[in-house]
Amino acid sequence: MDARAAAIAAGSAPELVWLLEHPPLYTAGTSANSGDVIDARFPVHESGRGGQLTYHGPGQRVAYVMVDLKRRTPDVRRFVASLEEWVIRTLASFDVVGERRDDRIGVWVRRPDKGKGYEDKIAAIGIRVKQWVTLHGMAINVAPDLSHFSGIVPCGVNETRYGVTSLADLKVRASMADVDAVLRREFDRLFAPMAGQTVGSTEKSPFRSARSTSVPSR
Repeated sequence: MDARAAAIAAGSAPELVWLLEHPPLYTAGTSANSGDVIDARFPVHESGRGGQLTYHGPGQRVAYVMVDLKRRTPDVRRFVASLEEWVIRTLASFDVVGERRDDRIGVWVRRPDKGKGYEDKIAAIGIRVKQWVTLHGMAINVAPDLSHFSGIVPCGVNETRYGVTSLADLKVRASMADVDAVLRREFDRLFAPMAGQTVGSTEKSPFRSARSTSVPSR
């Protein structure tokens, strides 16, 4: 990822989005607290992205977004808002209402079925910017094993009324391919007008998802 971002900054490679599915692991951002690791049942990797601890694993779509903000709009807050909007529009296609919160990063879903004021996080966001090129990105819970999140305090949020959820947990039947198709469509609508990009994976075909077997950066 670092090599690709450097090439984008140098103008020798086009922008790119990798769509990945990782093996079970935890990643720690630059603000992570080691005390938030409750049970290190999976490897914990330092990622270099912003944010705290999060989980990645099978059934979760991770998108690493490498775009040149210098050629678009050099505004990191706007970019993060665009990532959130990308997730919100994708969820809307499956009749799920995702929302931003000023005091909590990511995309959240109201859970009145659990009690008043209860909300669950369905997508995590964490980025890094080098030479105005973005690295890392976001992760949407499609159908992961939600019990794996219990090994950490996800993103430092430990209030009982805030949990984690997924499309499957919300009784939405959607395959990874279904989600990918919407992600590509909505990415084009949000980002393509600003510059050209390729949405793809680590494999040769730019339009295939991949299962990662390496240590992630996010």
